Amino acid sequence: MENVSTVALSMIREFGVSIDKVFDAWTKPEMMRQWLFTLKATNKVAVNEPVVGGQWEIVDHRQGKDYRAVGEYLLVDAPHKLVLTFMMPELSPVGYEDLFDTLTVELKANDEGTSMIFTQEIHVIHEPEWTAVDIEKAEGEWLTSTEQGWHYMFLGLKELLETGSISYTG
Repeated sequence: MENVSTVALSMIREFGVSIDKVFDAWTKPEMMRQWLFTLKATNKVAVNEPVVGGQWEIVDHRQGKDYRAVGEYLLVDAPHKLVLTFMMPELSPVGYEDLFDTLTVELKANDEGTSMIFTQEIHVIHEPEWTAVDIEKAEGEWLTSTEQGWHYMFLGLKELLETGSISYTG
């Protein structure tokens, strides 16, 4: 696609629970609604069909607005790997409504619980007049802000998995 570049974000997180519990947190709506792009108190919708071609959707309601995160499963290898698309339709610029990122979640059991290797292929939309320096700056900013968002979601996920609830309620 014209005026779009792709950068990859990779993160590793450790959880002191079984691989099945971490997989469930990514695939069971009752768990997703507590941490994935939403909080239990602000979640309006959490639906999921974790099969290849299946759809998922989260709707979070904050400050009078609904924020939707949606996607489709490209690979489901329970409980070891998920590959899914991700987009937020209401935030997509005109002409890029069908542009989605790809998320890969790899889970590996270890002596302490589970290692999660998370990767997001992030699409960065360029303004037509941007130079190479502008593009590089935008890619860095997207990586930083995306990593920060996932960092906080993964803190909530860890707390949910290891204690049964998330103390931060928004």
